Amino acid sequence: MPIDPSRRALLAGLLAGTAFPASSARAQVGPTQPGPSALPAAPPAGPTPFRFDDVVRRARDLAAAPFDAGLPALPPALADLDYDGWRDIRFRPDKALLGDQGGPFRLQLFHLGFLFKRPVTVNVVREGVPTPVPYQTSLFDFGRTKLGGPLPLNLGFAGFRLHYPLNKPSVLDELIAFLGASYFRFLGRDQLYGLSARGLAVNVEAAGGPEEFPFFREFWIELPPKHADRAVIYGLLDSAACTGAFQFLVYPGDETVVDVRVSLHPRREVAGIGIAPLTSMFFIGENDRHRSDDYRPELHDSDGLLMQSGGGEWIWRPLRNPKERWISSFQDRDPKGFGLMQRDRVFENYQDLEAFYHRRPSYWVEPQGGWGEGAVHLVELPTGNETHDNVVAYWQPRTPYAPGQPVELSYTLRALGESEGLHPGARVVNTYVARSAASGGSGEAPDPLARRFLIDFSGGDLAYWLSDPKAVEIVPSATQGRIVATSLVPNLHVKGFRAALDVVLDQPGQSTDLRAFLRAGGRTLSETWTFPWTAA
Repeated sequence: MPIDPSRRALLAGLLAGTAFPASSARAQVGPTQPGPSALPAAPPAGPTPFRFDDVVRRARDLAAAPFDAGLPALPPALADLDYDGWRDIRFRPDKALLGDQGGPFRLQLFHLGFLFKRPVTVNVVREGVPTPVPYQTSLFDFGRTKLGGPLPLNLGFAGFRLHYPLNKPSVLDELIAFLGASYFRFLGRDQLYGLSARGLAVNVEAAGGPEEFPFFREFWIELPPKHADRAVIYGLLDSAACTGAFQFLVYPGDETVVDVRVSLHPRREVAGIGIAPLTSMFFIGENDRHRSDDYRPELHDSDGLLMQSGGGEWIWRPLRNPKERWISSFQDRDPKGFGLMQRDRVFENYQDLEAFYHRRPSYWVEPQGGWGEGAVHLVELPTGNETHDNVVAYWQPRTPYAPGQPVELSYTLRALGESEGLHPGARVVNTYVARSAASGGSGEAPDPLARRFLIDFSGGDLAYWLSDPKAVEIVPSATQGRIVATSLVPNLHVKGFRAALDVVLDQPGQSTDLRAFLRAGGRTLSETWTFPWTAA
């Protein structure tokens, strides 16, 4: 199951915290050099200004037509660009759009070229009237890239990004970017890009065929008023499986919030659809170091999947870099939330002075309304380095979507930094996997059918129970094999407890799913830790 290579190999660095002074962001183009500010003046607003319903209508009409995956031919100078040449083409900040009314947001465009060959139409909606942004070479600084001739006037763009004074009142930082298929990323205060969100995923698990990558054909961005506290973006999505209308309400802040409204229109029965998909990277961590001798202790954009079930249970699943593709499924009805989280915020655990993994955001999905029966799916792929996304999480409904029957969904996405207050119970802060033997033992070869799992629980009400640790118990279970020993001891370093499980399986190649949580009397004190293990 291939992961779209554009997300990590191409966006790392390009979308890494670009900022420019707020005072320079206003479009300033003279009359002899037409620019974005020279777009035709919008006529007086009519009785039916452009809204989400217009995008829904376009998605419905598009679904009734045959799917067209064709790509217009790019000039060879763009199609043959390598990554460095394409990255050298940068939008000129002084040409940024959306500043007409003195609002706080600015719009920049991405140039076509290299792997980004599919043009997307970008419109600015002024007083309810959408106007396409015309392509002009004067919008871009081409740096060292030489194209050797003029480019078509109708070339189009690869995507766009919005800037906003996120961290300082006088500096416009990159807030959200849409580039490649249906991928987008957004930031809260003092965060750096890591994982990505997607509009839609189709057949991630490659059941009976390759994964399909829906893509946005067109966007509409509303011109924000002077004191706007949000950006309004509409998107038209297309794929062989279905079309979709999207509305994104972007609220910048410490933890930037994106309210997403979706209207899907299936072209065919869609069984392997992924709702609110998240894509991330996990290479090495404290629970999985078998593939690297890197001096950096951990390398990941996310270190676990967190889920709150419809019944209220909080589940934590540490991520892994598996030896082969691994799919986990968490069955549920009307989930309350799920996300790929970056819990470890300690620089010393990464020791990376360039990537700053400890500042990568977590993305948390909160469904609005009932989503019915289905499952949160987690797909983990093996990777040999930190440059490839190898983790995908999404909601998959139990009943396939049928052609001709629109599906309406809403959810909220949050870019979280510290997430200790997300739920009131104790949470898992460390997972370690070790040989099932005492430290300093006889040196005998470890039993490949036995393993010890160490789990640190912290937060919640655990500090209260440290004065009477015997009142707290670990509640473990395994789907296969036997848990032959358990222990629970105070761990003052995390102001909580460390649990240990010794697990034995019956034969090589057998797999088990482990679960454990803390309890005092009849009261649950922690989230549920879960982890898969396969005997060598």
